[in-house]
Amino acid sequence: MQRLRKHLTVANVLTVAILLWAAPRLLPHLGAVVGVESGPATTPAYRFVALDGRELSAETLRGKVVLVNFWATWCTPCRVEMPALQRMHDRHAPDGFVVVGLAVDRASTDAVRAFVQERGVTYPIAHVGGEAEVLFGGVRGYPTSFLLDRSGKIRHTVIGPVAPVSLEPAVRRLLDE
Repeated sequence: MQRLRKHLTVANVLTVAILLWAAPRLLPHLGAVVGVESGPATTPAYRFVALDGRELSAETLRGKVVLVNFWATWCTPCRVEMPALQRMHDRHAPDGFVVVGLAVDRASTDAVRAFVQERGVTYPIAHVGGEAEVLFGGVRGYPTSFLLDRSGKIRHTVIGPVAPVSLEPAVRRLLDE
């Protein structure tokens, strides 16, 4: 009986250790898998100026599949997802896909610019106010992303960090339409 108890204790300790090791790696992905919803099928009329001076609008991006990502420099999950967003942007840009980051920080635009440069982010970023969230029907937390089809209609909403494994099929489907 004591031998069985000793084996169960060892098994419990190993299970907890594995969970502690795996949880930080899985949580960003689980959040996005749970948070992917069909979009409200609205076509937001947006117009922003990117940090590099380019216009980002429903008109200038029409014909592209667009992932609009609301984020902030102080948001840890936002920072965690940025490399995955950059990889998605790079992988699908030749097919007409673009990630547009909308920084909602109260920090200065120069601080946002320095933040994205430090992280090697090359997809377009605009520094926006709260009115931008209203254009997309509201944002319940950060990060929140909206996947728009080539006509500019919101097709999917991701609340929480984007997990490419859950979003890639939707991106590919919209690129193929």
